[in-house]
Amino acid sequence: MDGQDMNWHRFAQQMASMARDLLAQPTVDATLKRITDAAYGVVAGCDAAGILILRGGEVETLAPSEEMVVECDQLQGQLGQGPCFDAARRVDEERVFRIADLTQYQERWPAFAPPARALGIGSMMGFLLFTDAQNLGALNLYSRRPGAFTDLSETAGVLLASHAAVALASARTNAQKEEAIATRHQIGEAMGILMHRNKLTEEQAFDVLRHYSQQNNIKLRDVARQVCETGTL
Repeated sequence: MDGQDMNWHRFAQQMASMARDLLAQPTVDATLKRITDAAYGVVAGCDAAGILILRGGEVETLAPSEEMVVECDQLQGQLGQGPCFDAARRVDEERVFRIADLTQYQERWPAFAPPARALGIGSMMGFLLFTDAQNLGALNLYSRRPGAFTDLSETAGVLLASHAAVALASARTNAQKEEAIATRHQIGEAMGILMHRNKLTEEQAFDVLRHYSQQNNIKLRDVARQVCETGTL
């Protein structure tokens, strides 16, 4: 096995270990942080990382490694252009957007490049985070040096983004399941309180909660929490 094969073998082992680690994270926030932390280890040239998502057209930054990442995402949101912003919006079929040298004029993002360079960014890449079911945003990697990212860096970023999307989707699904279980438990507890205090049947107690929720435009789980905490509506 020559030196190049050894490097790829080591890289493959590193990616496999990282994939297992991502799936083992206990929460969505922990998964997000592990994704951006992993970028330093697997993508050559990476100095900073973050995940950009769009909520109702507004830019939000998750698990940024430093404040510059947040500022760059906000800049792209304000201008409506930039590699990471385009990746998150999925403006076309491209899944990777890359600026090799921000000191040079960028025809695709002319308004973005100068202020991004003023933030101390020399080069950057944006990778679409997606699964078959949903678009999760964009993984964004930054370097303070122009030309820091190579084709191998891009390949590593694509692999990281692929594993990250699967892990993030899994973490969100698990969180939703846990929330649903906790909500059902709290609703059951609230029903028990109402049944005991007001001599109601199970069906009547649930109807009380449901009607209060609808009439006051409050989520059923929040109504149940109120009953559990105060003993009444």
